[in-house]
Amino acid sequence: MPPLKFTPILKSVVWGGEKIAPFKGIVTDQKNIGESWEISGVRGNESVVVNGPDAGLTLTRMIEKYGADLVGSHVYKRFGNTFPLLIKIIDAAGDLSLQVHPDDELARRRHNSLGKTEMWYIVDTDPDAAIVSGLSAEITPDEYAAKVADNTLLDVVAHHTSHPGDVFFLPAGRIHAIGAGNLLVEVQETSDVTYRIYDYGRIDATTGKPRQLHVEEAKDAIDYKVYPSYTSTPTDLGNGIEELVQCDHFTVYALTIDGEHVFRPVVDSFSTLTCIEGEMTVTDSNGCSVSLRRGESALMPACHKEFVISGKGRVIDAHS
Repeated sequence: MPPLKFTPILKSVVWGGEKIAPFKGIVTDQKNIGESWEISGVRGNESVVVNGPDAGLTLTRMIEKYGADLVGSHVYKRFGNTFPLLIKIIDAAGDLSLQVHPDDELARRRHNSLGKTEMWYIVDTDPDAAIVSGLSAEITPDEYAAKVADNTLLDVVAHHTSHPGDVFFLPAGRIHAIGAGNLLVEVQETSDVTYRIYDYGRIDATTGKPRQLHVEEAKDAIDYKVYPSYTSTPTDLGNGIEELVQCDHFTVYALTIDGEHVFRPVVDSFSTLTCIEGEMTVTDSNGCSVSLRRGESALMPACHKEFVISGKGRVIDAHS
């Protein structure tokens, strides 16, 4: 298997903007693109390989065919034919709804699904762009429901002015929302379970009614603690590598490339690479290469114990 590239899945949404297509260097008539699902194993939204001998196969079919050679032994043992991460590029022209996601235990019990822990790396912002992450004041579950009912929930959530390079780690249970003016990379567990708890009274374009809320479902999913900080400080590992987030579900790095960098994954896992700046070439241990420019993503199979990234730019790397 060479490094794998996929057809991005572009999603038009009510809050979507017009930045993703130019960021990725693609031409499309599609409007209000809020999300580009870069690498996805979500059922019904599975990424399709565009290069190499397996072009045309879905990511799920690739795992069925190659197993641990693609995703790594410990990943395959834990997740089987389910790809454990979902990689997105998100452009918010409007404010996203306030949301919370259940943890793995609750999601498995209710939805037969993984929960959703995620992280955001801010790529670019408009002036005064902000992120909602966490609570600014302690409330009880009943107070939460009352504040949703009287439209005062925004008074007790924590607002953060966002800047390029900021990192937000969002464990399952944390109330969060992407504010207007943010372009970011999202790494999350493979799950599409979302509890929407506040949506500014917006109307669904299809039904003509307010979009559905999940106030009661979220009640026992929310983490009601107030934390001293909701932003993450990257750890400089040297040689152009920063560790952005490490948790039970994924580890995410930012790699600054200027010349040639030999990357040796420290665990038996695939690596996803999303280029956020510049252009580079990724070469595997067999000498097979793919180009990677700003806005493009690739998947490095676990069977390659090292790969070389050459060029100049910056890339977000994630693995399980």
